[in-house]
Amino acid sequence: MDSATTIADRIRSGAVALLPTDTVYGLAAHPERPEAIERIFFLKRRPPARNLPVMLADREQIPALGVVLNPNIEALLSSPFVPGPMTIAAGFGNAQRPAWLAGRVEVAFRIPDDDFIREILRSTGPLLVTSANAHGAPTPEIVADIVAGLAEPPDIVVDRGRLSSVPSTLVNCRLDPPVVERVGVVSEAEVLKVLSSWPTKN
Repeated sequence: MDSATTIADRIRSGAVALLPTDTVYGLAAHPERPEAIERIFFLKRRPPARNLPVMLADREQIPALGVVLNPNIEALLSSPFVPGPMTIAAGFGNAQRPAWLAGRVEVAFRIPDDDFIREILRSTGPLLVTSANAHGAPTPEIVADIVAGLAEPPDIVVDRGRLSSVPSTLVNCRLDPPVVERVGVVSEAEVLKVLSSWPTKN
């Protein structure tokens, strides 16, 4: 298997990578490489109008997105599910956002609980990472099935054996109250417990 540094270099150069995360396998591309982003849509047979989520190495990379961290987001970021299987959608404030987020009203981001992919992310900066499945289908648990379901193999394939088919839970915190838009590893009840117990919410 290539090192995290080698994979990061190739992603920065425009490669699309199939990577293991702490939940499902994901397809990753650098946000400043439009040809790689287009290739993800092609591989997944996904409508290009759908925005891709972002993966970060740590909380320190969040400000570069230009998002507003409201109390609900702070609650989720401080929960046991971050780093981990929690994806948070946030709106933008007055801070400057990167050009690749222009035109969006929100962005969904996640910090995975996986040392290998976080090492890649520390080198590349935020990446666009989406589940490695054909559009509308569940994500297979093994690499052979994933590649068979894509339009063609990605440029980089990292095989860690069988992973979960259950994705992260997506909570839209741009909305008030927040809305659980996808139930994954974290249940809706667990999300609501975190939000209701945050000190500034009481």
